[in-house]
Amino acid sequence: MQQNVGIIYSSVDGQTKKICERLYKSFNDKQIETTWFPIENFNADLSKFHTLIIGASVRYGKHNEQVYKFVKENKPYFKNIKTAFFSVNLVARKADKNSPNTNPYFIKFIKNTSWNPDYTEVFAGKLDYSAYSFLDKLMIKFIMKLTKGPTKTNKAIEYTSWKKVDEFALKISKDLIRDKANQAIIN
Repeated sequence: MQQNVGIIYSSVDGQTKKICERLYKSFNDKQIETTWFPIENFNADLSKFHTLIIGASVRYGKHNEQVYKFVKENKPYFKNIKTAFFSVNLVARKADKNSPNTNPYFIKFIKNTSWNPDYTEVFAGKLDYSAYSFLDKLMIKFIMKLTKGPTKTNKAIEYTSWKKVDEFALKISKDLIRDKANQAIIN
C-alpha cells in the first residue's frame, strides 16, 4: 500500500487552490509525501496514492464539469484507495449550509456522481467583488441578494474557516499514519 496523498483541485477564483496549498503544507509538515495538481493537469497513476483528495469550487450553482467527468471515469479505481471530496462555495458561509449533510451543492454533486468518498467536507469560500469580471460581479451580487449576503463591499471577505481545513487534514493524516503502522505490523 502506498503511503502518500494526491490532491486534485478545480478553482475558479483561487480559494480552492489556497485550501489545497494549506492541506499540502499540513501533510508535508507530517512528512507525508504529497503531490497536487489542477484537474486540467492531472496525469498520475491513481494506484500510487493511499488517499486521493478532490477539491472543487462552485460557480453559479455548479462544480466544474471536469470534476464530474473525472469522478465518473475513475470511480472503479477509487475502490482500491481512500478518497476525499470537499466543496468550496459561498453558501457554506451560513451555519445551516456548511456541512456535507446540509450543503445543497455538495449533496447534488454526490447524488449526481453516485460516489461515496471516505472523507467529506464543505468549506466556505471567499467573496471578492474587485476580482470579478463585470458580468460575474453582477451575477454574484444577484445571488448574494437572494441569499441575504453582502452586495456592497470594496474589500474581500474570506469566509473560509482555516481551523476546519486543518481539522480535515488532521483527520486524513491520522488515518494514513494509522494505516501505515498497521501495514508495518502485517509485514
